[in-house]
Amino acid sequence: MMYVKSKDKKVEIMEEKDIVQYIQGRLFEMQDLAYKDFQSKLIPTIAPERVIGVRMPALRKFAKEFGKTGEAKDYLKQLPHKYYEENNLHGALIAGMKEYEQCIEELDRFLPFVDNWATCDMISPKVFRKHLPELLKKIREWIDSDNTYVIRFGIGMLMSFYLDDAFDLMYPKMVSEVRSEEYYVNMMIAWYFATALSKQYEEVLPFIEKQCLDVWTHNKTIQKAVESCRITEEQKKYLKSLKIQ
Repeated sequence: MMYVKSKDKKVEIMEEKDIVQYIQGRLFEMQDLAYKDFQSKLIPTIAPERVIGVRMPALRKFAKEFGKTGEAKDYLKQLPHKYYEENNLHGALIAGMKEYEQCIEELDRFLPFVDNWATCDMISPKVFRKHLPELLKKIREWIDSDNTYVIRFGIGMLMSFYLDDAFDLMYPKMVSEVRSEEYYVNMMIAWYFATALSKQYEEVLPFIEKQCLDVWTHNKTIQKAVESCRITEEQKKYLKSLKIQ
């Protein structure tokens, strides 16, 4: 630690390495070994030794607490992180930001370091709802990336914020034009279209009827859509008939 004087008292300031040690210590205090084993199986792109085993409610609660400290800003500079949960904490801190420009700036620094679907999918900044027009430019940039999880994040933002009142046919068209060999990109495309079918069925159905997606993603979309309780039985029956053999 180092100290600085503030009037007549000392104020404790953590150095960068101390912040990392502090965060790791707090995360290990919340460790659940059974959850660690469970979570490790769900994220095969992460080595098991990089997973501490912290449940998301506990991590989000800590992020809310830590985000109010002066050290949070310094922590965001500490990239790359060693542990999966450190990345999740980083993502949660960004998701909680109230300033749009700051949020975008931090995302652009952080997203290239995201290395798994779970961290990618947990980041959904509430501030985005107030900035949908300008967010579209960033989404296009993210989708045009050659980074798996940057692309996935961009599609995820279209799914989260542009399938209800802000819906426009240009958005599913944008997603349908993405071509990738990456499993986690194609899974997100399928998830996007399955969700879009549940919310904008008549408008989105032609993308499936006209087979605008590659075969694997097309069939996965149908599979995920028929699992939705928001799709009617009649719609499910028709979607199944569109499966590519």
